[in-house]
Amino acid sequence: MIPVNPSDRFAHSSLTRVALAGVLGDALRLSRQHHLATFIESEASPAIALFRAEQVCGNQEGDWYGEHAGKWLVAAARAAAQASDSVLAASVRRVADFLVQRQDADGYLGTYASNRRFMCRQGPAPLTWDGAPAQRTWDIWVHSYLILGLLEASRALAEPRYLQAARRIGDLCSRTFHDQKIPVTSLGNHHGLSATVLIDPAMELYFATGEPRYLALARLILAEIEATPALNLVEQILSDVDAANLATGKAYQLCWNLVGIAKLGRATSDERLARAVRSAWQNIRDHHLTLGGGPWGGVAHRSREVFNPRPVFDPHGYVETCSTLAWIQLNRELLLQTGEAQFAEEIEKSAYNDLLGAQAPGGDNWCYYSFPNGRRIFTTYWRCCKSSGPMALEELPLATYSLAPDGGIAVNLYGPADASLVHPVAGSVRVRQETQYPFAGSVRIHVSPERPAKFALRLRTPSWAESFTATVGDATHRATPHAAGYLELDRVWSPGDIVAVEMEMRPRVHRRTNRNVQESRAPDGSPVAQEVLRFEYAAITHGPLVYASALIDGFKTDETLRLPEEPRIETLPPPADAIGPALRLDLGYREPLMLQPYFEAGGRRDRTWRLTWFSLAPD
Repeated sequence: MIPVNPSDRFAHSSLTRVALAGVLGDALRLSRQHHLATFIESEASPAIALFRAEQVCGNQEGDWYGEHAGKWLVAAARAAAQASDSVLAASVRRVADFLVQRQDADGYLGTYASNRRFMCRQGPAPLTWDGAPAQRTWDIWVHSYLILGLLEASRALAEPRYLQAARRIGDLCSRTFHDQKIPVTSLGNHHGLSATVLIDPAMELYFATGEPRYLALARLILAEIEATPALNLVEQILSDVDAANLATGKAYQLCWNLVGIAKLGRATSDERLARAVRSAWQNIRDHHLTLGGGPWGGVAHRSREVFNPRPVFDPHGYVETCSTLAWIQLNRELLLQTGEAQFAEEIEKSAYNDLLGAQAPGGDNWCYYSFPNGRRIFTTYWRCCKSSGPMALEELPLATYSLAPDGGIAVNLYGPADASLVHPVAGSVRVRQETQYPFAGSVRIHVSPERPAKFALRLRTPSWAESFTATVGDATHRATPHAAGYLELDRVWSPGDIVAVEMEMRPRVHRRTNRNVQESRAPDGSPVAQEVLRFEYAAITHGPLVYASALIDGFKTDETLRLPEEPRIETLPPPADAIGPALRLDLGYREPLMLQPYFEAGGRRDRTWRLTWFSLAPD
């Protein structure tokens, strides 16, 4: 048997408690109080009532609504454990108990009538544009989230029955795909991507149990991915195929598949899989993220949720909150495997901008889509992003700190936070941050081990920082600016030690071009290239935060600027209804523009406008 998690470099399971405060802590608290505690409470809640026998037996519809059960279990179980919330824990137990009772003898635990279940072969028929079978099915998708939710409930409540229910789903999938030889790729849209996401929960079952059959299931799914010409993800990624051209380019499903492939590579030490995931990550990072860290697309395409082709830039593109969840999960997995700061930086960027920017101020609602330039519009009860946003928030405490095999403790995310870690030498170590981050770059980190011990404290150095210093005792340490990495402080730590971190934040202007060049050859064979379209844009960040304007002059959705090379940008105190400092952009020829952090621009109200990218006047 292959050892479970053999290549983990950084362990998050050693975290016994992580309490976030500040901006992220408020988002978590509101999500827990006003969403997780109310969206689902018991088997009577609409998202769980879908699983009642009388509802299931007549359900011929092929949609995703059953996913909310598993997503809620993941988020609520983590929240109950981190916050020691007995009321939420009781709801998790009640819902999980109901689902276990509803599970069929063969392991099926879905919302479909018997003739529509994933154990039934799909009849031959043309596929729709998104590669969906003639009879749409999200059955494997729903079961994938149920596995993850039951596993998380089992961990949080120490209840083996929930683990057993998750295993029975995995065993049913294994029998269906191994013995009946029903192709996984025939059971989901986007050429099967919506079913091959099962590779992730299959690996989680393997990590939880060590059973080889779940590893074999994950390998079977990967083999089917590779044997399907429209997918063939690993080979295409290693051949430098752009993410927009993988299957249908569906951002959410692609990122979730990459999470599972990364875990399979971790368990098997398969360098080819590791290279493919890193290459896909780099492609998405370089070409397919908003300035605020969300995977985006939907420009000039019939689906709003697929990546744009590599050269395309349009500030009105869509960010699906579900895609932000999957991107954060991919980065947390790669951070776990490598301990590299670039993955923590991507988590932080997504969290403070596109994730918070999609949450309603009361924590009870989410945007399905967000736009760098566009309206904030909250979604309805049943939409997928209503559960993905809270699930993404619950990833953040687990990513804030990590423990390396050599005993080093990494500070991955900055912000007010208080955590306890189990250290192999120092015993219990409390790490507490006092800071106004992300609005200011000063952080005081209190390090209190149970007993004095020598280990490395690794402080992430953000790529945006103009300078980075850390002072402990009489010693001041400096990191190379403009490089995402870690500054290592290796010393004997004693209770009461304090590290004073200073990161220099300056407003920074970012420029992007939407350019189209038509290339051909003349009759004599010489190359001909002509630029037929060119638009220039500019946006502003301050530290990890993207800044945006509300409606210009109170009514305009856009503004064309004459922007000097070094515009005058002044940092001002927060407006009366905000928490983040404002930026005053003085152009000289018009009234200054007032910008706020993207997540609170427009007052966080429904249907308010945010403008991140400004058009620039042509030369």
